[in-house]
Amino acid sequence: MDIHEVPGAAAVDLAEAHRKDLLIQDEFRCKCMTYWLDEKRGNAFCLIDAPDQSILEDLHRKSHGFIPHKIIEVSSEVIESFLGRIHDPREAEISGNGLKVFSDSAFRILLVTDITDPILIRHRIGLQKATELLNKLNNTIRKEISVHEGSEVEHTGNGFIVSFSSAARAMACASEIQNKMSAPDKKAIGFKLALNAGEPVAKSDKVFGDTIQLARYLCTVVCNNNHIIISSVVKDLLKTHDIKKSKTSVISLSPQDENLLEALFNRLEGNWQNPDFTVTEFCRAMSMSKSQLYRKTTAFWELSPNLLLKEYRLNKALELMNRQSVNISQTTFDSGFTSPSYFTKCFKNKFGLLPANYLNSVQ
Repeated sequence: MDIHEVPGAAAVDLAEAHRKDLLIQDEFRCKCMTYWLDEKRGNAFCLIDAPDQSILEDLHRKSHGFIPHKIIEVSSEVIESFLGRIHDPREAEISGNGLKVFSDSAFRILLVTDITDPILIRHRIGLQKATELLNKLNNTIRKEISVHEGSEVEHTGNGFIVSFSSAARAMACASEIQNKMSAPDKKAIGFKLALNAGEPVAKSDKVFGDTIQLARYLCTVVCNNNHIIISSVVKDLLKTHDIKKSKTSVISLSPQDENLLEALFNRLEGNWQNPDFTVTEFCRAMSMSKSQLYRKTTAFWELSPNLLLKEYRLNKALELMNRQSVNISQTTFDSGFTSPSYFTKCFKNKFGLLPANYLNSVQ
């Protein structure tokens, strides 16, 4: 999939460019499947089955001269789950000169949920209760997705990604999910829910990668389990929708705080495995004083920078133990700790069980 920045382009212009692609696609061993045009934002996205990116560029260069600003590799199944189709819409209008003309935006509102690691949930409340709560949550989410015309993109052990073409429907779905699960049940599994919106190709090399990433970051911000956390983009989309009437509390960050949240995570992600990355280095990386960094991390997570760094490393240790066969010593050093005994102590204090017991549950 590629993105073309085409401010001022109309649906008929994209239809003509697509027709030109189709006329020479065989010459380049490509199959031009379909496209999306967002006239409001001035962006067009093409879905093309091509041998590689350079051939795709050559195709566009010869057919109409519009070279993509970025190309990413995608799966047709993933695109269909996010955008609802991988071919031209059947109801598209046919113009007098035979062009199939349509204007269908690829902009989507994504609902992202998160829960505590299921192994930890089972450890804390028991296998039977955990199974009941997780099944109840999954059934509730899937029912509301269907009712509100969403599309389930992904479901992993820790949460869902759901795509909507309407911010109002995404908000209604989120509200119903929150209302149908009791506060004690949501607290027991650490349930969080966030809404963000964006386009399929941006900075990330993954489909809707930037949109999903910010939604997941928003899920970490401290709030009670009854809140819906929405991005500033979604807040703007909902200006005509009275979210104050919702039975569920809604919170959002300013665009500036969202940028800061992303910057903090970027620094953590780039340095968590480095044992020499201390709070002093954290401050330097963020161009902040210790007091400034402290104010921001406590505002977002109610954690000092030192505790934030430690908890980030512990959460990464869980990921390492889930993804690969590792021992405690290897996990210790791979997650930025320098002492297995200290790592074990921190792990037990944070998660309530020893790393060895967690590993046994994974295996």
